Amino acid sequence: MESDIYQVYEDEIHSLEEEIEMLIQKFEKQESTFYSDEEIQISIKSLEGESKRHESPPDLKAELDCLESDLSFLMKFTGVWFTNYSKETMEKTGNKTIQKHRLSGTCYSLTFQMEFQLLEIQSNESISAVVTDLSIIMECGEYSDLSNFVSSAEERGNLLIFFRSLSSFAEWCEHRKCTFKHFKAKYPDIVRLPEGPSGDYLVIRSPELSGFELMIVWKIYVDEEGRVTPVLDLLPRIPQGNVPVVYFKGVFPITD
Repeated sequence: MESDIYQVYEDEIHSLEEEIEMLIQKFEKQESTFYSDEEIQISIKSLEGESKRHESPPDLKAELDCLESDLSFLMKFTGVWFTNYSKETMEKTGNKTIQKHRLSGTCYSLTFQMEFQLLEIQSNESISAVVTDLSIIMECGEYSDLSNFVSSAEERGNLLIFFRSLSSFAEWCEHRKCTFKHFKAKYPDIVRLPEGPSGDYLVIRSPELSGFELMIVWKIYVDEEGRVTPVLDLLPRIPQGNVPVVYFKGVFPITD
């Protein structure tokens, strides 16, 4: 009898190993649909040579096509898609230009709107640009860390850090959502998603042992410097007769 139980466990472990291997192959196949290392290097060189293209007589149609290609590469590579954009010249005197930019877009399931002024000063050898009056609107909801980061980005006026951290944060949220949906579809009678697939935890209940469950909490933190850290908390729930249930907590940071 005991050997039969062990065999059941071994069969289940083997089944899970096969499932993990299948998911790894699926992930690698999805990764192959993105840009290759060679394509990325070519696009980076194209961006680096942007200023050199302006030195020759402009072919506006070719330049527009090239800019659209560069923008498409950046949006697909980062997951940040721009849906609206407008520009207004506020001041232009001598070697100084001030322009107001407004844009909106999405990054996976997160949406954003922003407005900022760009001060450009041209010298004999180069052009310097400074971002001022940056304002970002996002529906942060339960993401209190993200709200604090947005406020910090507004104060610093650093667009690069904002978009880089937004891309990483939103990508981890998408990974979590896909993972939760997968387990709910695979084990519908065991897995519960009290807050839906976009929530930050799932609950696994034992069909044989009443009261026993495992809560998996998957938090995604972002600090004011823009560092994104996903963390897993495992909370087993074990009933002890008439004594209140006991939770055992283990914290596991996730690395890329």
